[in-house]
Amino acid sequence: MFEETWRKRASVLFVAGGVVFSTAIGIQGAAADPAPEGAETHTSKSKPSWEEFLADTYKDSDGQYIVDGDLPIADIEELREFYEATPGDDDKTHINDLVANKNDEGRAKLWKKSNVGNLTYCVSDKFGDEKGEIARAVEKGAANWEEASPAIDFRYMPEEDDDCNTSNDNVLFSIEPTTTDKYLARAFLPGASKSRRNILVSKDVLSTDYSPEGVMGHELGHVLGFRHEHNRPEAGTCHEDDNWVPLTPYDSTSIMHYPQCNGTAEDMEFSELDREGVQKAYGAPEDEASPTEKPLSSLEGITGSLGS
Repeated sequence: MFEETWRKRASVLFVAGGVVFSTAIGIQGAAADPAPEGAETHTSKSKPSWEEFLADTYKDSDGQYIVDGDLPIADIEELREFYEATPGDDDKTHINDLVANKNDEGRAKLWKKSNVGNLTYCVSDKFGDEKGEIARAVEKGAANWEEASPAIDFRYMPEEDDDCNTSNDNVLFSIEPTTTDKYLARAFLPGASKSRRNILVSKDVLSTDYSPEGVMGHELGHVLGFRHEHNRPEAGTCHEDDNWVPLTPYDSTSIMHYPQCNGTAEDMEFSELDREGVQKAYGAPEDEASPTEKPLSSLEGITGSLGS
């Protein structure tokens, strides 16, 4: 492990008040604990070499590389692109911006309105006795996003639980168990191919100091397109990359902010700025909506797609 300030990275910036778009939770233990094994820490301000970075990056059982604590990278070519695009500590910008994952045109990459209202998923029977608790945590984690923006609807399909994997075309994504101790959970971003659309969850999520619904809410934030909030320079550490566009002011209490990355919330809870951010992305309830401001997901060229 090398430079702490360069890569104490988790994957939680999202589009909401304290949100930026990204993917996976590498948190283990209490908020005061150091970053977990899956979220490498470093001490100097220099960017590690490619060889050091590759050696220090966890490769999951499905062959994907895990960066920023919970963000899957498909292969070594994409990992090299990720590395090359990642600045060192002397290259920080967007000091006053909130962030959302962006596409090649530099625009926020979100679900289309027709897709975000039908985010179907299953919870694998392979969770065994813990399946009920996992399913309830997902439902509670989804509720904050759904209540903030009526356009969002995560739909549980329990009839698909006995065949819950990325090959099941009856659901948009699957929630499956993992046995690794490198992260509590990992997710995906809009635009991911069907073979990569899953949330992998360790059973340890039920026994950490973080609430299971908070962890799952964080991962579902990634599914909606939100990156880690601590990616912002205001966090003072855990800077990941500049692959985001601004949405709201910095929020150290965001559900998308890792506590060990100078977050100020003791648990992963949905904040008021999270609510504001997701409404900017996908729209607000009628009684809160601005008559002149359209959500980003409704603008041509802004939205992502389901992938294949």
